[in-house]
Amino acid sequence: MSSAGPPRPRAVLLDALGTLLKLEPPGPRLRAELAQRFGVSVSEDDAERAIGVEIAYYRAHLDEGRDPKALTSLRRACAEVLRGALPQSARAALADPDSLTAALLASLRFRAYDEVKPALAAYRSHGRRLVVVSNWDVSLHGVLEDLGLRAAIDRVLTSAEAGARKPSPVIFEQALALAGVPAPAAIHVGDSLAEDVAGARAAGIEPVLIRRDGSPGPPDVRTVASLAQLVW
Repeated sequence: MSSAGPPRPRAVLLDALGTLLKLEPPGPRLRAELAQRFGVSVSEDDAERAIGVEIAYYRAHLDEGRDPKALTSLRRACAEVLRGALPQSARAALADPDSLTAALLASLRFRAYDEVKPALAAYRSHGRRLVVVSNWDVSLHGVLEDLGLRAAIDRVLTSAEAGARKPSPVIFEQALALAGVPAPAAIHVGDSLAEDVAGARAAGIEPVLIRRDGSPGPPDVRTVASLAQLVW
């Protein structure tokens, strides 16, 4: 962690995945869903490989999920990519796109890191505005709601809604507008040097890098191992 004193921001911008949330291992869940819904058995390696291909496709196309109708189309496309990445012997049984989409979504489970809820409450007790800024489709609102986090956050801005993804300064500028503060009055917390740190700096916002494994960040970047370490 750098020796610089912590800023005293009026707003805290927060990344989602890797900062607030973690994805539980999807491979085992996918195998279980395929067996239960379709009677299809795939190996652990095949499931991991297929979900990896699907996630890569989703990351490249997530901004297409800008509204409920578009999100439905994106999810069906992701399911078809998943199907194509599974062994050929399994594909014929997985031809129903709605059922396969449901199986895929059931395989993707998120949970909040343990310190997130109390940390957000502490930030708010100090009067900070909290805005989630994430490269995600519009479903992030529902994910945060389901995890009991939405009420603890003032606003949520996804790249699909913003029309720009991190590290573009455009999404950060929109987040600042939602928070109602200028760039010098905010910090942004995230786990990616390329997306969060570089993007925040491009928008004039002080970045805070979160490294949950406790490893050090670059010497010129304030680095924490958990949100609980951000105190004012």
